[in-house]
Amino acid sequence: MGPEKAWEWNAEDYARNSAAQLEWAAELLPKLKLRRNDVVLDIGCGDGKITTLLAQIAVEGRVVGIDLSAEMIRHAAETFSPEAYPNMAFVRMDAAQIDFGGRESFDVAFSNAALHWVEDHGAVLRGVRACLRKKGRLLFQMGGEGNAAGMWAVVDEITGRPTWRAFFRSFPRPYHFYRPEKYDGWLEETRFRKIRADLIPKDMRHKGKEGLTGWLRTTWFPYTDRLPGELRETFLSEVAEAYLAAYPLDAHGCAHVDMVRLEVEAVAEE
Repeated sequence: MGPEKAWEWNAEDYARNSAAQLEWAAELLPKLKLRRNDVVLDIGCGDGKITTLLAQIAVEGRVVGIDLSAEMIRHAAETFSPEAYPNMAFVRMDAAQIDFGGRESFDVAFSNAALHWVEDHGAVLRGVRACLRKKGRLLFQMGGEGNAAGMWAVVDEITGRPTWRAFFRSFPRPYHFYRPEKYDGWLEETRFRKIRADLIPKDMRHKGKEGLTGWLRTTWFPYTDRLPGELRETFLSEVAEAYLAAYPLDAHGCAHVDMVRLEVEAVAEE
């Protein structure tokens, strides 16, 4: 397969509306069992917040965050300076074409809430395997099969309405949600020993319609990118209203989206 599509992210908007991703990453970090001198590859580093958490643990090592979005890399590099984090760097790179040309090798490959944007996970694993040290390990968490099923049902219904239908003809879904069994074959092909591959349910919470709309604007932008600028907020509001009609706010005014994460842990075989 060719390179993945470089979506045009709004890094500032993502930084404001990605609390759940940051929370879930913080839950993942203890599972990494990072050592102070580990060299870590953060795949799909986004705005860099999670990369800095890794750098604060691997204080005698090094952390390299990669992302296909030039805007995300710019934002991360400007927000977290080399002076403040001398053991951290950001590089623009396609997760499906990881290649450091022999200049970098890593003890750990980590990814959170990113790889569901990539179709070819076999290519990701081949790139990781090529730059991972002997007995290096990986821990990935991404959207898995069944992720946001309620929201998908609403989005599919809205995009099928007469107002929006013409904008979404021949529009392939931009996200790729896999089952653990898919990873079994990919890990074997790339000489990784699987420790586990699990589907994990998660409750994503947003403060009211405004918070839900902010999340939609931030991570469902492949849909709004199909629309004229003056129609985008109308579309997002229609999706949010339809979703909340089916899944009302709770007693605290929070919207809930049932998510499913695919979590994969493996070790590079010698």
